[in-house]
Amino acid sequence: MSAPAVPRPDLPNPAPASVTGPDAASAAPPAPPARRGRLDWRVRFAVLSVVWGFSFLLIKVGTEAYAPFHVALGRVLFGALALLAVLLVRREPLPRGLRTWGHLTVAALLLNTAPFSLFAYAELTIPSGLAGICNATSPLWGMALSLVALSEDRPTRRRFAGLGLGFLGVLTVLGAWQGFSGVDGKGTALALLASLCYPIGWIYVRRTLAGTPGSPAAMTGAQLLISTLQLIAMSAAFTSAPTSFPLWPTLSVIALGALGTGMALQMQYGLVTEVGPTTAQMVTYFIPVIATAAGVLVLGEQLHWNTPVGALIVLAGAALTQTRPAPRARP
Repeated sequence: MSAPAVPRPDLPNPAPASVTGPDAASAAPPAPPARRGRLDWRVRFAVLSVVWGFSFLLIKVGTEAYAPFHVALGRVLFGALALLAVLLVRREPLPRGLRTWGHLTVAALLLNTAPFSLFAYAELTIPSGLAGICNATSPLWGMALSLVALSEDRPTRRRFAGLGLGFLGVLTVLGAWQGFSGVDGKGTALALLASLCYPIGWIYVRRTLAGTPGSPAAMTGAQLLISTLQLIAMSAAFTSAPTSFPLWPTLSVIALGALGTGMALQMQYGLVTEVGPTTAQMVTYFIPVIATAAGVLVLGEQLHWNTPVGALIVLAGAALTQTRPAPRARP
């Protein structure tokens, strides 16, 4: 519900590989060195995994009362407000330059507006756990796209094996041997398309915004502001304004934005600077597990054997696609 950001940004940026979240939502340069957090990084890692894992449950609850575009709009709006508050406290300005804002507009469409809307539409008809598993395919899409779009990202046998294994896992989750019976094809396709948006967006970000001045919070805040305007326009064009604001769906949308898109990104920046992107990106592999468990325990979603088995295969394939050959020693 990703996410999530620091080139090696948050997920799905093929090469830099990926630190994902359902929010993969930042076009920011590497975060500056930070002081060690008050909480142990393992605690913050666990909190980040839970927040992003529960994002798909929050989307599901939000769509019970609001149109998918409204859920996506609330998500980026409250995420933007959270990051703007951070900038206000730090007295940091938003990025400058028409060129930067132009590229951020495209990045916002690919990394926020489109995937957030697609996941919300997908969860009208598929379980939140399945949406979380589909999100975990982003590194697979990223690896496949990077072979074409990023000439320096050379394929290896191990990474090709990971790609094949990952998509075998997707077929296992969907029960391909049963003819995909019991699975909503449209909703699943929308969730997979949402996960594809992230690596496309990161390829664009890498080619256009790498080295752009500005802190991660400033770049991400600007990107979410643009996405808010995009979704306001789309909501006005395709949906009517909500007539009521039920408590739990409203709180879910607020939490989805303020926590999953605001606080979580700041927490991820801290993890990347403290323990490095390789360790920080491991949060990717906990998200579908937590999303599935939350859907079953909280929402009462059904769980068949092929779902957890397929999810493990997807994660194993994704892990293989992120491996890099060891640098050769100079003579």
